[in-house]
Order: sequence, then C-alpha cells, then structure tokens
Amino acid sequence: MKHAALILLLLFTLKGYTQTYSSQLAAYREQYKADFLSDSHSPLKEADLKNLQFFDADSTYRVTARMELLMNESTFQMPTFSGAKKEYIRFARITFKLSGKPQQLYIYRNISLFKRPGFEDYLFLPFTDDTNGTETYGGGRYLDLKVTDIKNGTIVIDFNKAYNPYCAYSEGYQCPMPPPENNLEGRIRVGEKSFKGEKR
Repeated sequence: MKHAALILLLLFTLKGYTQTYSSQLAAYREQYKADFLSDSHSPLKEADLKNLQFFDADSTYRVTARMELLMNESTFQMPTFSGAKKEYIRFARITFKLSGKPQQLYIYRNISLFKRPGFEDYLFLPFTDDTNGTETYGGGRYLDLKVTDIKNGTIVIDFNKAYNPYCAYSEGYQCPMPPPENNLEGRIRVGEKSFKGEKR
C-alpha cells in the first residue's frame, strides 16, 4: 500500500514539474519573439512572428553536462554562411547523454565579442543533428551560454532553447556554420523548427 502511494506521489510530482517547465519555456519563447522587435538588426517584423515554429517542450532534453575546460587552444576562423569568417577559440568540451546515448560537443568563445564590455561571459554552442534540412533549418541551430552558468565542473544545456541563426530568415547575415565536430547523433526534436515564412 505504501509502495503504491509513493508511486502516485512521484507521478503527481513529475506531472507538476512537466507543467511548470512547459509554462516556463512558453514564457521564454514569448520573450524570444519579442526580442526580434527590439533588435534594430532583426530580419523579422511583427507580422513574421506567426511563422516561427517550435517543437513541444521536452524536459528530458535539458541535461547536465560534464565540462572540461580547454587550455592553450589556438584561435581559428569559423566559416559563416555568407562566406566570411569569424575568429573563435574552443573554450570547453562537454559530455552528456541524450536518450541514453553518450554525446559530445564543443563550446566556443567569439574573440571579438569577448573584447566588448558586457560580453566577457558570453559562450557559443552551435550544433547540427539529423533534423536539419527536414524539420529544422538546414544549417544547424545555436545555443547561448555564459561562463557564470558553470557550476562545479558542470553546465546545464537545454536543447529546448535551441534557436535558428538569422540566416534562416534572411540573406546578408554572417552566421557561423557549426563545425563538423559539433554534430549530434540522432534527431534532436526540441527547440526551434524551420521558419515557415518566405526567406527575405
């Protein structure tokens, strides 16, 4: 009897957490949409926001990754979709599991952005997966992180917050191409989907 009651309590707790997480993510996405309207360089107008699409929230894609800081790395030129290049450096390697499968990604630091006041903590995590070109933008997606997100050698990565580069909506932007080393195995069916409007 006690065992059954414990299972019921666990189920209700899990359901409550899922609902809370979904609500938090919904609020995050509303702010994400609003940010397009406040950015003077935005490729989207208010009428375009209805064409933004997202997968349903799935808290199992919010993972705690082990982080290995990389020392004595050399800077390199990361290609962009416009043909230009931007200077980056590998900041860390992270390891984690998705659906029980071990995965590895690299986190990068933008050199020019690092030199700008207020952006010293900014970290960049671009990635590709098997949804690219079908359900999601063909060029991959991005995640933004901060040095302050690192806790005791770990960092929380929430793929539900994966977003498209501006190049998914319009030409003329210098969007970094995710390096081949940052390809995830499998279909990451969370985060932002392909834009359903016409590319400008």
